[in-house]
Amino acid sequence: MKERLQKIISASGICSRRAAEKLISEGKVLVNGTAASLGESADPETDEIMVEGKRLTLKDERTYIMLNKPRGFVTTLSDEKGRKTVAELVADCGKRVYPVGRLDLDSEGLLIFTDDGEFANALMHPKFEIKKTYETLVGGDAETALPVLRSAMEIDGYTIRPAEVEILGREEGKTLLSITIHEGRNRQVRKMCEKAFLRVHRLKRVCEGPLRLGELPLGKWRKLSQNEMKELRNVIFGSQTD
Repeated sequence: MKERLQKIISASGICSRRAAEKLISEGKVLVNGTAASLGESADPETDEIMVEGKRLTLKDERTYIMLNKPRGFVTTLSDEKGRKTVAELVADCGKRVYPVGRLDLDSEGLLIFTDDGEFANALMHPKFEIKKTYETLVGGDAETALPVLRSAMEIDGYTIRPAEVEILGREEGKTLLSITIHEGRNRQVRKMCEKAFLRVHRLKRVCEGPLRLGELPLGKWRKLSQNEMKELRNVIFGSQTD
């Protein structure tokens, strides 16, 4: 399938898309022996693409999966304390994948895994401010806490942006909140609730960017669809995905 040359070169891991465009403009990219022009497309499976005298080869197919993490599992590949790890839950995916970001031991919900380091680093980069939504069951006066949770506050010396907070319902005297944050700092939602004098009884991440946990069973994983990956890349890279 034909794609723009700069996208093919970037996907191969040689350089960024902007750097690839520069190489094309400088005449350092050949397609089937002819100097390529900016905006040109090619098929990496059928066309010979040379970049600065070297034949381009694509990376192996990468893996992108979503896990519904249960409580009681640490977000790491191994644990010196012998605790259960999320790696155990995705061991049957066929690839050595790594968690993108974290969910603490007592939290559950949506957790992304991949073997694509560039993609993982981009997804976690603060400048993209990927929104994350948590269903949070709390004890305490939620009505009074709402203005506090919706305001800018300082967490570990860092001023976070105001969160989007809504009441979803009540369960046995507790309140179920939807809390959407932008930064995703360490135990951020728990620390926000503490500042608002709320006790967190359950914390589950249900959304990350365009991804939705949906009906994925607890402790199970699934591959991200092509459409989900396209939406994620659009959030991270914007127009650079064209």
